[in-house]
Amino acid sequence: MRSTLSFQEVADKYPDFPRLIMLKTDIHRRGVYYTPDALDAVDANRHQLGGTHLFGTRDGKLTKRPEAFVLRDGTSVLSTPTPLDGNPYIVDLIDDKLVLRDNEDVLEEVFYWDKPDYYDKKTSSGVLMQNVVGARPQRLYLIPNRYCHFWSDDNGCKFCDIVNNLKQQKNEIDMQTKIKPEDVSETIKEALKEKGRFSAICLTSGSDFHGKNPFDKEIDYYIEILRSIGENFATEKFPSQLICSAVTKEQLKRLYDNTGISSLTMDIEVLNEDIFNVVCPGKAKWVGYKEWKKRLIEAVEVFGEGRVNTGIVSGVELVQPFGFKSEDEALEAVLKEADELASYGVSTVNMVWVPRPNTYLANEKNASLEYYIRLSYGLQEIRKRYNLKIDFDDYRRCGNHPDSDLARAF
Repeated sequence: MRSTLSFQEVADKYPDFPRLIMLKTDIHRRGVYYTPDALDAVDANRHQLGGTHLFGTRDGKLTKRPEAFVLRDGTSVLSTPTPLDGNPYIVDLIDDKLVLRDNEDVLEEVFYWDKPDYYDKKTSSGVLMQNVVGARPQRLYLIPNRYCHFWSDDNGCKFCDIVNNLKQQKNEIDMQTKIKPEDVSETIKEALKEKGRFSAICLTSGSDFHGKNPFDKEIDYYIEILRSIGENFATEKFPSQLICSAVTKEQLKRLYDNTGISSLTMDIEVLNEDIFNVVCPGKAKWVGYKEWKKRLIEAVEVFGEGRVNTGIVSGVELVQPFGFKSEDEALEAVLKEADELASYGVSTVNMVWVPRPNTYLANEKNASLEYYIRLSYGLQEIRKRYNLKIDFDDYRRCGNHPDSDLARAF
């Protein structure tokens, strides 16, 4: 059975779990709805607007809305606009303050992200810089390739809408599928003029299995992009994270030796082989579950302990008929697998699954808030047990993982 506890009941049951991180988790779980007054409060000259995400929204719209917001303690919340009939939290303007409501109850004041200075500038080739390099409060974010080749034979992950979102972005905001290294170099140079604002750079893309060996083309392109970023740094390595397919140790060595990359993520998505095979058919076909785990462990030999992790889209492991039958069963199995990876120096972080339209799992429900809280507790405890740091993917660098947010409190 799935827990049906309310937010307050979960907060009462887990009093040591930071309340604002718990609220963030539930916002990710339920989504948000911006009232007309909240949208009127957006200042396009000051606030960062959405539109450059790798994935789409719950309401299927690219309407220019706030990219996201922070809570009063600086907790960063990635908002997913959601129709009112989906029971989202509501961002509203009351007494000239932006607030978060749950029905009529006002819970917290919120603050829209400030837009970086470089966002409205263009590269010498005429590309809007915000479409080359996105931003979170303390991180620069690149999506070099917005197409995932697993979808070329309909083997994309069943929770994913990357290709449909790309089509919409190309039609509505003239988004390019791939970015050019020279545009990247220029944009990074401009972004770094904002002294002290950004602490790391992250790259993520769709998978590309082409090449002499599978994924050679993906790695070649990442090397090209990372070298263009490195033109703006005097050091051999720079604070950076690459989220890529599970490639071989030889490919990783070529990547590491020829670029300034300093940490690595290869998202397995689901920590169970049978469910992985159903939910991630492309990853199962081109790599396989056991091989994906093996390559994560081998990556530690290249990048070092505490510099490699994998992400899970938590909640998809409970979808019926292929998922676990209960949250207790799922939690036990997932944490066992995460513990095994941690024993080899690999961290696991969780992303709250958002059922999006135009995906195979669009009409399914994600897990309960209590499940996400227990999972976040468990993953943080595993990292503590094995003394694994997560500073390259924590609340400052990313803000998408409830468990790594806990690193600031425990």
